[in-house]
Amino acid sequence: MGLFDRFENKIEGAVSGAFARAFKGDVQPVEISARLQRELDAEARLLSRDKRLVPNDFTVGLSRRDHDRLVPYAKTLNAEIVPELREHAADRRYVFNGPIRITYELDESLPTGRFTVSSTAVADVEQAEGSASTSMIRRSQLVLEVNGVRHPLVPPGLVIGRGSEADLRINDPGVSRKHARISINNYGDEISLAIEDLGSTNGIIVDGQKVRQATLADGSRIEIGSTRMLVHSPAGA
Repeated sequence: MGLFDRFENKIEGAVSGAFARAFKGDVQPVEISARLQRELDAEARLLSRDKRLVPNDFTVGLSRRDHDRLVPYAKTLNAEIVPELREHAADRRYVFNGPIRITYELDESLPTGRFTVSSTAVADVEQAEGSASTSMIRRSQLVLEVNGVRHPLVPPGLVIGRGSEADLRINDPGVSRKHARISINNYGDEISLAIEDLGSTNGIIVDGQKVRQATLADGSRIEIGSTRMLVHSPAGA
């Protein structure tokens, strides 16, 4: 019995056969699993001599019929697909930024039986204990937004990195333990921000340019490893 046969049998057993009947002639679970594994192979990025970074956040686009039939089983399906992806990654020395997430979206342009997959590498982000929380944002304050989470930028600043000593921890293999520091100073009603590289392996990119240090402002875009960040003032903050 092949890998995909075993996988399909596990799926069918998990939902007592109803799953297989629901998808007869439509998108098959095994097709989605195989396509996600191919996505890992296609999007693998070299990190070191024996490690490659792969996406961990996937969106599967489905036709109306397939979406309506698949979504009720999504949790059960993902519980079987994720271990398969982890095993595939381990065999090929792939590295994930964070937990694997698979979501299913309706795409009215797709015919029944066809589906699309998009993916990205999204890092886990943790803020160290004692750091300011997002509830403390004031009207004039800038924030650093990382993967949809806003981190207030308050003096004296913060250290970004993968290690436990960083104020803002990013679980990204392309990020050094102490990667960069954002320095923040108040001058009356004005604030100044700057970022500096702390001797990282992969450096920092600000507004598309690789730099050792740079001044930051509202709208500045920062790239560290495969993680993107945005300095901005939240609407209504």
